[in-house]
Amino acid sequence: MPVMEHLVEFQVRLTRTVIALAVVFMGTFLYADALVKWLRVPLQNMFVPSQLTWEPTDLPTVPFVFLAPAEALWQNVKVAGLFAIVLAMPYLLYEIWRFVVPGLHVQERRFVGPFVCISALAFYAGAGFSFFFVLPFALNFLISYGVNAGFTPQISIAQYVGFALWFLMVFGLIFEVPLALTLMAKLGWVDAPFLIQYWKWALLGSFVISAILTPTPDPFNQTLMAGPMFLLYWVGIFGAKVFGKKPSADENQADVPTVAMAAAGGVGGAAGMSMPKSSGDEYVGVHGRRHH
Repeated sequence: MPVMEHLVEFQVRLTRTVIALAVVFMGTFLYADALVKWLRVPLQNMFVPSQLTWEPTDLPTVPFVFLAPAEALWQNVKVAGLFAIVLAMPYLLYEIWRFVVPGLHVQERRFVGPFVCISALAFYAGAGFSFFFVLPFALNFLISYGVNAGFTPQISIAQYVGFALWFLMVFGLIFEVPLALTLMAKLGWVDAPFLIQYWKWALLGSFVISAILTPTPDPFNQTLMAGPMFLLYWVGIFGAKVFGKKPSADENQADVPTVAMAAAGGVGGAAGMSMPKSSGDEYVGVHGRRHH
């Protein structure tokens, strides 16, 4: 399509996406207070996987305060907006898929479609892992450290909501690492041996990225983020090994050593030198014999 038709198509898809987000946002904003209370659960509770229940910690009751007149309202808007994006994620990915699919080859459509669906599930898994396991440990460590130092905990609602939402979003994106590596391997950009060769750099990069993304500078939370990120890197290596692009027959022929080609040329040259010379003006052509 011409450029203008692409822009019109993009405008239509974007308009549908905004309308869908607005509709879902109106629903989530009605339950914003309940969502904020649900977001406060990891603060003073620990999730017990064996019993599938939350158990209260030994932390004292932590009151929430707001330091600006519109702070509480704005936090409800932020929570409702994020949950609207999370709930509308399948439809958002569908619109992105419909916009991109006309420009893909047939073999690309076969794996990009399932990749889009799995990526949404991976984001939900990462956000759930953060909510049930990472956030309780991080909050318990930070609050306990302040209490043991003799401080009275009072948390701004804006600071807490920003902290919790950031962890949920970042871990949702971290769980996309294996899919991203698998897709890169499927497209032939990387392969499993290449990723294994640079695992030390991946470990260093995990801690560097976690140091940038973690809202607190303490090494405890950085390790909580870098550890899963590095483990997911190895999951991506497994995916690259299983689903990576296989070399075609033409590529295998292109990888024939030049030594073998030179040897073949040498044999042909020797055979040509050993041919007896013809007598007279006799000329032997490619398609037959010609006499003068």
